[in-house]
Amino acid sequence: MITAVLFVSFFVLLIIGVPIAICLGLSSVAAILYASSTNIAFSNLDLSIIATNTYTGIAKFLLLAIPFFVLSGNIMTRAGISTRLVKFCDDCVGHRRGGMAIVCVVVACFFGAISGSGPATVAALGAVLIPAMIESGFAPSFAEALMATSSSVAIVIPPSIAFVVYASISGESAGDLFMAGIIPGILIGVALVVVVMIETRRKGIQPSHEKRSWGERWKSFKQAFWGLLMPVIILGGIYGGIFTPTEAAAVSVVYGLIVGIFIYKEVKLKDLLGILVDSAKTSGSIMLIVASASLFSYCCTLFGISTAAQALLTQVAENPVAFLLIVNIILLIAGCFIDANSAMYIFVPVMLPVAKAIGYDPVAFGIMITVNLAIGQVTPPVGVNLFVAIGMQIRDKAASLASGKDEYYHVTLPMISRAVLPMILACLVVLMLLTYIPQISLLLIGG
Repeated sequence: MITAVLFVSFFVLLIIGVPIAICLGLSSVAAILYASSTNIAFSNLDLSIIATNTYTGIAKFLLLAIPFFVLSGNIMTRAGISTRLVKFCDDCVGHRRGGMAIVCVVVACFFGAISGSGPATVAALGAVLIPAMIESGFAPSFAEALMATSSSVAIVIPPSIAFVVYASISGESAGDLFMAGIIPGILIGVALVVVVMIETRRKGIQPSHEKRSWGERWKSFKQAFWGLLMPVIILGGIYGGIFTPTEAAAVSVVYGLIVGIFIYKEVKLKDLLGILVDSAKTSGSIMLIVASASLFSYCCTLFGISTAAQALLTQVAENPVAFLLIVNIILLIAGCFIDANSAMYIFVPVMLPVAKAIGYDPVAFGIMITVNLAIGQVTPPVGVNLFVAIGMQIRDKAASLASGKDEYYHVTLPMISRAVLPMILACLVVLMLLTYIPQISLLLIGG
């Protein structure tokens, strides 16, 4: 009955639109109150355990990396790196058929390595890339779906907040996770480019401009260089043993300030307050989710839910192929309803011990989980990237000229859901490869 109170209250709150952090926290409190009042074994439960467990859930040195990475991403976004990246990639591949859509995928991968956030990547790049893709011949729904899906790579390409959360739960090296995420992120990008090429041939889309000269490419590369260098500094520093992931996050903030203020000169001192406020809001919402999810995970352990789930998965694990398939199905379904950080705290403590028992590498398992949850960012009904893309006002130039006033494309959820389907299928192919050939993820760390 305690299990029913915990999960029923959680899903009821989720269905009525309560924020995920509040859903996790309130359902945990409800389960603790019910258990202490009806079950003798839990009669000594004190409400102070709520405060204790929410605090211990976030009082980890590694999690300090989250606000720093959020802040550095916001600084680099304000510094105008997105337009420079778009210009450089357009100069390189824009002359090809469907070039602007390929630019979308490539730039989203690079920018994801800077922002670490899918929704932030959609917001920063969508206003430039979605209209450009539409003008080159792609349907508005396809353009928005591609922008949303490409941006989901942000939590796979390092530095990734999801990897930091997984490392804090599992005890694995965040640096190893960062390195292991590079190849999977590239593979997802390649899979999306294949989808673009198929759509290009199907629609007969032509190049948007002539091939740029090497001089033009070199000029745009120099403009984008300082943004491209940021992930190299972070990963090189971590993997070279120069600093820890948390220290790397702090270094990225200093580097972002230097680039934004002194090199690109687009970040002014008066902008810093707004950047800090935005970063504090984002970091606060993430840490609230982490704290509430920690309490929810504690309840699952306290009431024996995790043990029962592990026992069930252990039985299935006699067939590793079936176990991994079931894990993927569970995570894909969960990704339709909850965010990556919450899912990590709910499922990793249950699934990881079983994965270790069958000899599955915990770093590769973290990559598999993160790719699952990246796909969840574009799966309805709670695909956050889809809603950010839909919410962007993209001006319809032809309709505006005809009516004499501003008209906008209206892409609905059913339209974008249909358009995103082939992209999800392409990502699922990559997910299956990573699941059953974990050596792909471990290649760069010598696994």
